[in-house]
Amino acid sequence: MRKRQRIKKDKEFQRVFKEGKSYANRQFVVYCLPKEGQKEFRIGLSVGKKIGNAVTRNQVKRYIRQVFLELKEEIRQDMDYIIIARLPAAKLNYHETRKSLEHVLKIAKVLNRKKSEN
Repeated sequence: MRKRQRIKKDKEFQRVFKEGKSYANRQFVVYCLPKEGQKEFRIGLSVGKKIGNAVTRNQVKRYIRQVFLELKEEIRQDMDYIIIARLPAAKLNYHETRKSLEHVLKIAKVLNRKKSEN
């Protein structure tokens, strides 16, 4: 992910939490906030210490970033997203992480399916 696609500042996180809408499943909570005039989406990640040690937390963050990178053509671009990983996310492999994130993004109605799925 490029730097301009990341949400890092606490003020930006808090704005998305307060003004955005949240959608959740067992593994992830996603906060979405539309942003006027924004050309590409931005994401912020929150993976707490309850998830596991640093290696596990970093692996979960890498999986989430990779999913967003692969789905970037299908995800609504004018949004800020905050993804909070819940405890069960630590036990997921990459494919399960992708399936779970796709599920919660479909619930949020920010995922446009352009390709025909088999």
